[in-house]
Amino acid sequence: MTGHPDGPVQAAWRSAYETASAAASPLPELQMDLHEAVGRVISRDITALTDLPSFDSSAMDGWIVAGRGPWKVSDRILAGDTRSGRLQPGQAMEITTGAAIPDGARGVLRYERGQRVGCLVDGEVQVGADIRRRGLECHAGDLLAKEGDPFTPALAGLTAAAGHDRVWVRRPAVVDVLVLGDELLDRGCSSRGRVRDALSPMLAPWLQRLGAVVSVGRCRDDLDLLTNALAASTADIIITTGGTGKGAGDHVHAAMKALAYTALVNGVSVRPGHPMVLAAPSATRRSGRLLIGLPGNPLAAVSGLLTLVVPVLHSLNGRRPQSLRRVRLDADVQGHPSDTLLVPVRGATPLLKAGPAMLMGLARADALAVIPEGGAAAGQVVDVLEILRT
Repeated sequence: MTGHPDGPVQAAWRSAYETASAAASPLPELQMDLHEAVGRVISRDITALTDLPSFDSSAMDGWIVAGRGPWKVSDRILAGDTRSGRLQPGQAMEITTGAAIPDGARGVLRYERGQRVGCLVDGEVQVGADIRRRGLECHAGDLLAKEGDPFTPALAGLTAAAGHDRVWVRRPAVVDVLVLGDELLDRGCSSRGRVRDALSPMLAPWLQRLGAVVSVGRCRDDLDLLTNALAASTADIIITTGGTGKGAGDHVHAAMKALAYTALVNGVSVRPGHPMVLAAPSATRRSGRLLIGLPGNPLAAVSGLLTLVVPVLHSLNGRRPQSLRRVRLDADVQGHPSDTLLVPVRGATPLLKAGPAMLMGLARADALAVIPEGGAAAGQVVDVLEILRT
């Protein structure tokens, strides 16, 4: 990077990605009910409050028996029965899955493996057969999840089973998206000089899937309107689309200057998406949030989203750093002579129709491959940036 009054210019792609990761600190934490916390990021380690299972229980429906058979059936134990007792040799009780095992038991004789005549039942039972032993899954104090892990539905179930009612998670990031442009249409087909807004319906759910609380607005190509909209935002991140170039209708840099923002990344040596911007309020400005300017072309905007927005959100959420996934390309990719190239891929296959303004390749892709300057040959291993898919 070289010096510039408005901040660094043309950062290398990996440098920009790492700068974005370091640009934010974790948001405050809050305690939430388990079902409300799903989708958030854990802010404190979670340990089990009890053994799991917390008592010996039956893994099958059948008879719980003691000693050797045949056994006399004397009672029935259902799941949820809190009675305690002891089986004597030669004694059996009907038992349902999940019911507590009485002391003295040999094992569970499954219905399909036993024969009952009157009050007597007989069959082969191994010691400990179909008994879920206390602590088989975990013991009280065992680590269930670490700070920085996502709180998934499955983890919510495990946490509940291990005795928790609430967990500590990070507050979700609040994101304001400002889609810039006089040429954008909200409905219908594009017409001469006007194009359909493809970014609003794409970016909002994408950011929500990343755990953000999102508000989307539109702003004309007007410096005063843009400056006022940025100044009024109280979001953790303000994202603009379009307006990061040097054209007559591009006002993001002028608005940054008016609001005393300092560029942390001012352009990236990447195609598509090279005019992307990451800025923070200057030390003299008491209030303000991170500003990320994305290019206006759809694939270029997604390039900026994955390069700058995603690492910033992960840092705000307190997620632990993760290495990029790698794939071995199954076809050659012609690269840019001096810039990194981000190319839509499905699996390891590069996709066509991947120009800055195109969406066809992106819609079919599961990742963007990071192609070094000069290109990559079939069989070469490259990093990929994951695309959210259902």
